[in-house]
Amino acid sequence: MTLQWDHIDDDAVKTAKLLAADAVEQAGSGHPGAAISLAPAAYLLYNKVMNVDPADPRWIGRDRFILSAGHSSLTQYVQLYLTGFGLELDDVTKLRTAGSLTPGHPEYGHTKGVEITTGPLGTGIASAVGFAMNARRVHGLLDPGTPLGESVFDHNVYVIAGDGCFQEGVSAEASSLAGTQELGNITVIWDDNHISIEDNTSIAFTEDVLARYEAYGWHVQRVDWLGEDGSYEENTAALNDALEAAKAETTKPSLIALRTIIGWPTPGKQNTGGIHGAKLGSDALKGLKVALGADPEKMFDVDAALVDEVRARAAARAAEYRKDWDARFEAWKAANPERAALLERLSAGRLPDGWEAALPTFEEGKALATRAASGQVLNAIAPVLPELWGGSADLAGSNNTFVKGEPSFLPEHRSSASFSGDEFGRNLHFGVREFAMGAALNGIAADGFTRAYGGTFFVFSDFMRGAVRLAALMDLPVTYVWTHDSIGVGEDGPTHQPIEHLASYRAIPNLAVVRPADAAETAASWKAILEQSHPAAIILSRQNLPNPARGEGTGLATTDNLSRGAYVLADTEGTPDVILMASGSEVSVALEAREALAADGIAARVVSVPCLDWFEAQDRAYR
Repeated sequence: MTLQWDHIDDDAVKTAKLLAADAVEQAGSGHPGAAISLAPAAYLLYNKVMNVDPADPRWIGRDRFILSAGHSSLTQYVQLYLTGFGLELDDVTKLRTAGSLTPGHPEYGHTKGVEITTGPLGTGIASAVGFAMNARRVHGLLDPGTPLGESVFDHNVYVIAGDGCFQEGVSAEASSLAGTQELGNITVIWDDNHISIEDNTSIAFTEDVLARYEAYGWHVQRVDWLGEDGSYEENTAALNDALEAAKAETTKPSLIALRTIIGWPTPGKQNTGGIHGAKLGSDALKGLKVALGADPEKMFDVDAALVDEVRARAAARAAEYRKDWDARFEAWKAANPERAALLERLSAGRLPDGWEAALPTFEEGKALATRAASGQVLNAIAPVLPELWGGSADLAGSNNTFVKGEPSFLPEHRSSASFSGDEFGRNLHFGVREFAMGAALNGIAADGFTRAYGGTFFVFSDFMRGAVRLAALMDLPVTYVWTHDSIGVGEDGPTHQPIEHLASYRAIPNLAVVRPADAAETAASWKAILEQSHPAAIILSRQNLPNPARGEGTGLATTDNLSRGAYVLADTEGTPDVILMASGSEVSVALEAREALAADGIAARVVSVPCLDWFEAQDRAYR
């Protein structure tokens, strides 16, 4: 399709460049360079390519945009302002100030139109892979009879990433996974400007990235705005053609290398590390404004009529697409009343009535590893919670994360002797890629509609810590299944024994670290986790743990108060001489200690503390 581009578009791009420069100048810090040179690409995406509705930023049929190069937040903020997503000029002027809608890096749940928090480089690409995976899974849940690409639930995921994103290992992990999954609904634009904080990237980054991605199974293209003779043209038509070709390739993810000059056309600063992460300075700022035909003495000089026209066009474009989409959606609802009811429940984040009746009970007195109990819980509740899906970083059998009788989320032709693939499958195979797994889980959770979990050995959770921290920052309902807790791993030795991990993860704000003591607590832990919409890690043993009888006449309390984080498991008559508090595999040790102390005339109370965060949230009287 021929790109329709006129003087309004040219003026809007110039305005975007100027706003990026002025905002950083006023803030005194920030990253103006990429936002200046990426203005044409970002404007093209928001106003010509992506199906978005500024009046309804969370519309289910929208294309998703992820700014992996989160430091260049103005690349997105300015477009959200120009196209009418809710930001106004005053918000742009408050860049990087406390309480503003334009923080230094895009933040999920804070600014309308921002799909996910980015900043740590590479995680945006990896999370975008999660968005793309979730789109396919949601299609399978709600419209499985319609081919991919033809459902109202199909959409595209667009990413802008920088040189730094491609240097980070997490992007390589996730991109390899995306190629294997043949995610044809994701397109990454690489801002190939050869500049980072330490100036030219040639000192640290020299491989052929397109060849690497082609080897991953991606569809790759190059668009050069920098001519061989040194000339520079922001050829939006060429980029649009590449985006059209990427959209047409439905069996491979797409990467477009866009060769830019960072900060163009800023005299004296463009194509240098000096414009990457610092304000332009008075002389360079004035020079940029002169080059763009603007008044060099004015700050935030925006033509209100231009903004009104850009917004009117964006609204009209959205209305045209929404008219067709809404008709298709209503037809789907009429033809699929049960799935429409499921969509309503998933959109509201509600669990089905009576789902907890599916939770298993365990034979009292029979020892069982909590990882095994967790696997039984997952398989018991899976039939009543179709939104629940997940997998492991190549450890499904050890983590007990596999849902039996369900296909793997995998193109059918990639089935193996052990796993049957289905493009809409339920069991995820992340490979030995813990960081990518964590970031992809964030994308799945941020996109919504499903509840995802991912497993690995607790000791290897170190590899995914950055993604876990982001989930906690965003308050995403991701569940981590971390098994082989403590020295109980045994003969694998100290490299596989998580010693400091429990304390270090408990230190992350807003992450519930849940360490059940036995099979009964494991079931209760899953129930408590799923009844909330927050990030949680369930820490499980490799070794068998006692599963004692509980309730009236046993001397041990039921798990009814487990969701409160701590509860009295075994009490004594009168005031106890000592209180023993424990979690996980140490609870049975505490119970044995209680008996030993009783023999010496010392009355001990045992408190099981599966989750300190939940306990700290209780009122003072309970604590």
